[in-house]
Amino acid sequence: MEDHLQIFTRFLPDSISCLVLLFLAEFIALSLSRPAHSPALCALFGSMAPQVERLLHLSRKLHDLTDEDLNLIAAADHRLDSLPEIPHTAAAFSSMKINESVSQLYNFTEVFRSHMDWLKTARENVSLPTQPAEGASRHLLQLSHLLNSTLHQLQEEVPRPSPPSLPVASSAFDALRFSVEISENLRAFSLWTKRSIRFLQKHSRCPRR
Repeated sequence: MEDHLQIFTRFLPDSISCLVLLFLAEFIALSLSRPAHSPALCALFGSMAPQVERLLHLSRKLHDLTDEDLNLIAAADHRLDSLPEIPHTAAAFSSMKINESVSQLYNFTEVFRSHMDWLKTARENVSLPTQPAEGASRHLLQLSHLLNSTLHQLQEEVPRPSPPSLPVASSAFDALRFSVEISENLRAFSLWTKRSIRFLQKHSRCPRR
């Protein structure tokens, strides 16, 4: 390749030759630093998007309260310290890396799945509807499978998060309060995951749909 560059630049003034060489070197370095396009990864990322949209939709239905009742419940103290803290700042997104982001997504998905299964049982024990929690649990499980497959494609180890320590919901009010808290956090998680998937698709050079 160097021979071709020398032939090409022999007929250009020195100043232009220098600029051309610098441009080509920059272009080659950029090309080498970008990950190769992987149809398998892109297919997995594309399959994640509908799961996240369903989670975002179901997050609004977990408590099924009126706005007035929601304001009363939301004013109560939050008690689920085991819910993950979503890194939704601009600085967090600017420093994202593909392998680390997929591992973090998988870890958070599994934590939310544990909380959702617990919430389903807590609501069932106090005779509250469980369908939205059951639906969210199914979509979290599907998302977890997709992320697991992605980690295998990336040849990354699959994280094994520890089961969270969860309180006892001894009354319908407790179950509703936990439903509101998980609903708010699941919505934040879903919005962050949508943005993370767009990052993964962009940096994996996936075609736009």
